[in-house]
Amino acid sequence: MSNYRRSKVGGATYFLTINALERHDNDVLVRHIEALREAVRVVKTKYPFIIHAWVVLPEHMHCVIELPVGDCDFSTRVRLIKLIFSKSLPKVEELSVSRQRRHERGIWQRRFWEHLIRDESDFERHVDYVHFNPVKHGWVACVKDWPHSTFHRFVAQGILPCDWAGDDVGLALD
Repeated sequence: MSNYRRSKVGGATYFLTINALERHDNDVLVRHIEALREAVRVVKTKYPFIIHAWVVLPEHMHCVIELPVGDCDFSTRVRLIKLIFSKSLPKVEELSVSRQRRHERGIWQRRFWEHLIRDESDFERHVDYVHFNPVKHGWVACVKDWPHSTFHRFVAQGILPCDWAGDDVGLALD
């Protein structure tokens, strides 16, 4: 088994990217958005975390989450969200021999990407990236038009205007 080097700091804030197995012509996450929301709710109950920003696209999602002081176990949270979501769906996907051998579903990529947020500027860039992602991928022309995003919470709380990033196409994490 691979030993991935991950930056683990208790109580830190992380940017995560979690991908569906098939990225082409796959809308599994938005088609089953309520099941995904329920999986996140269940995991948050047992393994608390703060959601600073989250966007769900048809075949991947990004989030910025903060873990409790002394807790650095974002991997368990991701694993359980994937597991609970997968168990809620009917078994209709074709499975590779490798996935059959491991008793895995064909819904998620095995790994995920994580980045430890370093400072306030890094935090702001990643939150902006999360919210702008549906526009970046061409799903909508305006951030406000994507329904599966914490952007709407930011607008409701007066943190961002409804027309935020209306003409801006340069929000990248370079």
